[in-house]
Amino acid sequence: MDFSLGYDVLAILFAVALVAGFLDAMAGGGGLITIPALLLSGIPPLLALATNKMQASSGSLTATLTMIRMGMLRPVDVAWPFVAALAGSVVGTIALHFIDAKALDIIIPSVLIGIALYFALAPRAGDVDGKPRIGRLAYRLFVVPTIGLYDGMFGPGTGSFFALAGVTLRGQNLVRATAHAKAMNFASNLASVGVFIFSGKILWAIALTMMCGQVIGASLGSIAVVKGGSKYIRPLIVTMCVIMIGRYFWQYFR
Repeated sequence: MDFSLGYDVLAILFAVALVAGFLDAMAGGGGLITIPALLLSGIPPLLALATNKMQASSGSLTATLTMIRMGMLRPVDVAWPFVAALAGSVVGTIALHFIDAKALDIIIPSVLIGIALYFALAPRAGDVDGKPRIGRLAYRLFVVPTIGLYDGMFGPGTGSFFALAGVTLRGQNLVRATAHAKAMNFASNLASVGVFIFSGKILWAIALTMMCGQVIGASLGSIAVVKGGSKYIRPLIVTMCVIMIGRYFWQYFR
């Protein structure tokens, strides 16, 4: 697909991707700034979504590898959740062609409000590991694929959904849940990326530029997660959820 931008615009998109990669590694929601930036650059919506998915996948991969390198994540612990998230995303990407996206205009903000309230009103939630509320098998067969399905269809807030599920349903501390969320988020990105590559919708020069920024931002964000723990993650999750809620209501009432 032929679509070119000036070096000045590419430099701005690189910086935007760096910031988005940092936010995604910490709390999710980086797409809130990368997608508008791509659209403001004059890129058609479908190409912008495809290019964004490609560059975002490099950030989630970098965050996952950084967490593994720093000892916060063991591949064996996320192998099956990785597969479950990937499978759910495949179904979601296919389902996207057959459903009315407007049906989730109320459901998604409601869930985001719940996440924001949970982390804002339960300040000690996720400080330490707790008792799992559901079994490992149920979590892998139902919860993870459902979130993966959502990412395949839409995407905003997926990292926060995975982190919340880890804390509330599996009793993980917030740092551990965030580390696991990065691996599952990378898996759920793969299905959409594969579809967009096959359909030729990715603008590679722009995607590669932004991927470089994502790698740097995700590396720094992952280190911040490990060094700062839940002290930084919780307020960022609440902030990003509030911003996403605001975006949905702005779109709905404008």
